[in-house]
Amino acid sequence: MKLDTFTKYAWGVLLYNIFVVLWGAYVRATGSGAGCGSHWPLCNGEILPRDPQIETLIEFSHRLSSGLALLLVIILFIWSFRRYPRGKIVRLGSSLSLIFIITEALVGAGLVLFEWVAEDASIGRAISTAIHLINTFLLLGALSLTAWWASGGRRVEIKGSRLLILAVIIGFVGVLFIGISGAVTALGDTLFPVESFAEGLEQDFSESSHFLIRLRVWHPVIAIIVGLYLIFLSLLLGMFKEDQQTKRFAIALSGLFIAQLIAGVINLALLAPVWMQIIHLFLADLVWITLILLAANTYAIDPHRVDVDQSISKGFKKDV
Repeated sequence: MKLDTFTKYAWGVLLYNIFVVLWGAYVRATGSGAGCGSHWPLCNGEILPRDPQIETLIEFSHRLSSGLALLLVIILFIWSFRRYPRGKIVRLGSSLSLIFIITEALVGAGLVLFEWVAEDASIGRAISTAIHLINTFLLLGALSLTAWWASGGRRVEIKGSRLLILAVIIGFVGVLFIGISGAVTALGDTLFPVESFAEGLEQDFSESSHFLIRLRVWHPVIAIIVGLYLIFLSLLLGMFKEDQQTKRFAIALSGLFIAQLIAGVINLALLAPVWMQIIHLFLADLVWITLILLAANTYAIDPHRVDVDQSISKGFKKDV
């Protein structure tokens, strides 16, 4: 399918924002979050830092890339309202994208102003990290839907079996929960590095360990449980929805989550090196985006399709 200029731009904005998210993770993993001090939007009280240290360069470049991301989303928003008439779903996607990019900037500013960066290991930083992860996922989800709808994706209508809707909602909550636990775990890995797997395991179960260390043990457990559930959900939607696009998204989601679990094991075995943390987060972003598009395609309005829930009911009756 040939994409027009706006659609290509929308996908490009999504890809760029994924890069910004990964660069932000690099800032956190290298302890460079305080590179500009507790100043925002200025860097150490200056517009352009003079004689900067490496941490300052890393943090300042992240701020510049984040500022460009904001500008790109503003252009996306204005362009969508100029290109599409009132009532078009692309407008909704770009509006949500603008809202979440603004809140993303505010959360980032809060981290700096409250000094929840660098070596800070407070509960405030853990909570703000969780909020940051949720907002980031919502931003990527809104950008994904904007690009998807611009590519010809149909408006979503949530109706039908309440159990199926609940199953999809549980999938979203589960992925968010994995993301939060993963973000907090990555924070603990950064602040409390270990020399060996055995040392890390001993710290995880020690009552005297910092709460960020004790929380690390739960992330693999949550990942396995939610991962198995997502594979089940993918098979369910892919089996009963008579649509090749949905089946492709379902297969992609299962494959990505298996790759994510493998990456998690490697990350754990290598004691969470920075490069592996980036790969792990990248796969998490792809899992989230694929789940968003799978759900959007499943509940897309199509008068010619067989209702998802009727198909499921027929399938259950056959089994009985």
